[in-house]
Amino acid sequence: MTKKATYSLTIKQLSAIIGDETNFIANFSNAAALLFENLPSINWAGFYLYEPASDELVLGPFQGKVACIRIQLGKGVCGTAFVKKESIFVEDVNQFPGHIACDAASQSEIVVPLVKDGRAIGVLDIDAPITNRFDEIDQKYLEEFVNILLDSSSI
Repeated sequence: MTKKATYSLTIKQLSAIIGDETNFIANFSNAAALLFENLPSINWAGFYLYEPASDELVLGPFQGKVACIRIQLGKGVCGTAFVKKESIFVEDVNQFPGHIACDAASQSEIVVPLVKDGRAIGVLDIDAPITNRFDEIDQKYLEEFVNILLDSSSI
């Protein structure tokens, strides 16, 4: 199956799984599991959510190995994408200044900010154990995936 076909199927599955459910924890949990199961050559998929009290990103629903719990805004790929409100894909995380290595096996990463009503509320983070795993196709479809998820969830 091509990358585009995989994403098209994954997005259809997300819509079917979410249905009329609005609980964001349930929806984000299933979304992380769906990405982890459907996307080839990844080793982590999940969410970091903004916590106003600490002004940090805090680990949310995910699939994969144990992860960093808190990320400072502007730090690493997640904190940078959150502050910029822009998706970032990194071909080789070892070349990203300030990369936060939760899992030494991760070699590339893509982070898509979660922006609802103009307000950044977190990020989708996906890691891969190979370099050059992510590209503009991943970014396009993951941004669509995130928009469907945010439109369906009360957060």
